Amino acid sequence: MTGLNIILADDHAVVRQGVKQILAGAFPSARFGEAATARDVLEMVHDGHWDVVVLDLTMPGNNGLDVLKQIKHDRPELPVLILTMYPEDQFAMRAIRAGAAGYLNKEGAPEELVLALRKILSGGNYISAAVADELIVHTRQDDSRPMHELLSDREFQVLCMIGSGKTVKDISTELSLSAATVSTYRARILQKMRLKTNADLMQYAMQKGLV
Repeated sequence: MTGLNIILADDHAVVRQGVKQILAGAFPSARFGEAATARDVLEMVHDGHWDVVVLDLTMPGNNGLDVLKQIKHDRPELPVLILTMYPEDQFAMRAIRAGAAGYLNKEGAPEELVLALRKILSGGNYISAAVADELIVHTRQDDSRPMHELLSDREFQVLCMIGSGKTVKDISTELSLSAATVSTYRARILQKMRLKTNADLMQYAMQKGLV
């Protein structure tokens, strides 16, 4: 494939450089645009012609799922490959429902990244074995879904952050939200999950392997 235009959206320059080296080896004529924040990637999508976006789920200014949804709203034909540190059982299904063409963990092999991108660029979707397993699990669960599946994407993200021991202040800073907004999300999470305290949320998150 020649003449490809690829956005690499990740808040870590080292990660962007590593991904660029891998993809440049497979697509020598590719042109890369780099984005470190949610605002950067959305502006690039709006202002230029791109063939694919490789997007992290942790982006300053907004979470990656919201960025994904905005990209699919503004450019529904533009495929997005999620490349993230989060394991498949946390965000893969949410990302696919939001319109992602593929989902990869950063711990995967470089060859899998190239394979995924080739398939996506040819008009397909890339589902790893781990994501396929999650699809099967979700299909079989029906109405017996775990309580965290009832949460919105943002609520689920806040749950995971609380579960990992982060404070309201930590979460508000990382997500660029006010402390009051984070507290509102926390209250909704507790209500939906019929729990009472942060300790309950932390215990739940650990039991379900969310942290």
